[in-house]
Amino acid sequence: MTKGTQPIWRFSVAPMMEWTDRHCRAFHRHLSRRALLYTEMVAANAVIHGPRERLLGFDAFEQPVALQLGGNDPKALAEAARIGAEWGYSEINLNCGCPSDRVQGGSFGACLMREPLLVGDCIAAMKAAVKVPVTVKCRLGVDEQEIEPALDAMADAVFAAGCDALIVHARKAWLKGLSPKDNRTIPPLDYDRVHRLKARLPDRIIAINGGIADIATCMAELQHVDGVMLGRAAYNNPELLLSVDPDLFGAPAPFPDAFAALEAYEAYIARELEKGVPLHAITRHLLGLFAGRPGSRAFRRHLSTEGVKSGADLDVLRRAVGLVSREPATQDAA
Repeated sequence: MTKGTQPIWRFSVAPMMEWTDRHCRAFHRHLSRRALLYTEMVAANAVIHGPRERLLGFDAFEQPVALQLGGNDPKALAEAARIGAEWGYSEINLNCGCPSDRVQGGSFGACLMREPLLVGDCIAAMKAAVKVPVTVKCRLGVDEQEIEPALDAMADAVFAAGCDALIVHARKAWLKGLSPKDNRTIPPLDYDRVHRLKARLPDRIIAINGGIADIATCMAELQHVDGVMLGRAAYNNPELLLSVDPDLFGAPAPFPDAFAALEAYEAYIARELEKGVPLHAITRHLLGLFAGRPGSRAFRRHLSTEGVKSGADLDVLRRAVGLVSREPATQDAA
């Protein structure tokens, strides 16, 4: 799966619950044409039985965009994958890394690190149901698992089942004793473990995720693995996505700066407002923009206070942008 001359997995923005919805993805696409974007995790049974337009609807402009599924039943995952492919998603991904109470209650997400053979069965069923790539996102292991055998067992099982790529969040998940939030930061990162996996499986596509904060680190990691996935860094400082296309793909950035990208994004916002979407549902994804620029704090404050009001429109956003200096960002600017 490629776009241009580079594999599409070379750079992606992580699936993040309550963050990477369709409005977020449309905004990120204005900043990078090449990044692979992911949905929030959607439970397989919700895809099958729930409101599909709300759960699966997306703008074609978002492509390439992947659907991340949660579940542990091969039959249900195969059906959900088939539905996702019919909706036009470029990839179907199975979540084997989320440590939330919800997924633990359903014995999926990171719980599946303990059941690599079951994950293999799930991947085989999904591959049989769709023609688009099927991938897995996992952790190094969970709880008391040793990361060497745990990650090897998962990788071997999914690749034997036909998995197209494995994205590894380079931390363990502690299902007992840590909250989902703490699981994103407290377990130590171990990039070397992911590098060893790639060295052992040189012909398989391995991407790395976890704690990567800038494009320079992405470029360094690409010396060891096939792809990098950014999560919170891309969301909290989306302006860095403007560097993805030129620095990682050798292609022009879609816009010269974040101001131009945001101006172009206004057309999308206007269409969504006409559908009845409240402004804050869209602009909540913009609060990290202009980080470090003089006026960025005033920008956030204006959107946070005025954008939530009934009838808020594009003028609210434009006034917020007007509070931001066009001077280059600095570390301490507010």
